[in-house]
Amino acid sequence: MPFRAVRPLARLALIGGAGVVALASCGGDDGSRLTIYSGRSEELVGPLLQRFSDATGIKIDVLYGDSADVALQIDAEGDETPADVFLSQAPGPLGFLDAGDRFAALPLDVVEQVEPEYRADDDQWIGVSARARVLAFDPSRTPEDTLPASVLDLTDPQYEGRVGVAPPNASFQDWVGALRVEIGDEATSDLLAGLVANDVQTYPNNVAIVDAIARGEVDYGLVNHYYVLELTEQDPDLGVENHFFPADDPGSLVLVSGVAVLDTTDQTDEATRFVEFLLSSDAQQYLADETREFPLAGGVEPVGDLPPLAGVAAGTVDLAELGASFATTRQLIEDAGLEG
Repeated sequence: MPFRAVRPLARLALIGGAGVVALASCGGDDGSRLTIYSGRSEELVGPLLQRFSDATGIKIDVLYGDSADVALQIDAEGDETPADVFLSQAPGPLGFLDAGDRFAALPLDVVEQVEPEYRADDDQWIGVSARARVLAFDPSRTPEDTLPASVLDLTDPQYEGRVGVAPPNASFQDWVGALRVEIGDEATSDLLAGLVANDVQTYPNNVAIVDAIARGEVDYGLVNHYYVLELTEQDPDLGVENHFFPADDPGSLVLVSGVAVLDTTDQTDEATRFVEFLLSSDAQQYLADETREFPLAGGVEPVGDLPPLAGVAAGTVDLAELGASFATTRQLIEDAGLEG
């Protein structure tokens, strides 16, 4: 096997530095090798990493886990981290590490493949694909013309017990971080407290929310747009659809998955080559087809009937600001009484 998947990031708190370093030396030592810490799942990116390894001959060790936990692991490991590349499901963890000067600047010809709003201002990390926050609903129970005009309306009594959220999910946490930037900490705390007071239902992830809507357990859910598309493809009778809030509403947010090269790597050329691969038309088409996310490079168009990305969220939140709030946003969510 050209790359080895090492899974136990659920046990991050128990892993010592030596245990993590050991994975970099596993397997043969002929040729180049990259160690990738991935906040994206093995099911999704494993085949993509295999393509890269097959095409380049570069061997890969990869450690999978939640993006936030992976970022905290890299931060804890400091200069001793074995990671060459960080692949994140969400922008907040990338911004957190960028603020700590943990990344190497990417070449200009690489970063310019992606529009400025979907990459770091300092060129130290770059978006690979994007997803929109939406309100999932069942039109047979809640006609579209009766949907809330704003995400802020979900604290109204008419929505009591009818809304699902996933507090442990990185995208939910990034959305809360974006609210802090847009409307301030006090208003964000008030909204979260209002949801809790309105008996918001909590789930471990977005899939669980969509499933709960399909079986009538809740009527609405704050999720990423692609979950409804993926689950509908698996079950055409699912009966759940996406509602995009107006582009200027706090409920409308475009989030990116992204990639960065660690400034401690001694495999800079190979790591940069991996970033370039992720922006290639082949990798971008794979991500569009497999995740139903918005591609950001390679001249690839989104699949299906997705609206143009530029119209989904006006004035996308500065992704660097999400990084600045990353360390405290999860605490703010917990303080509001939201638990997974």
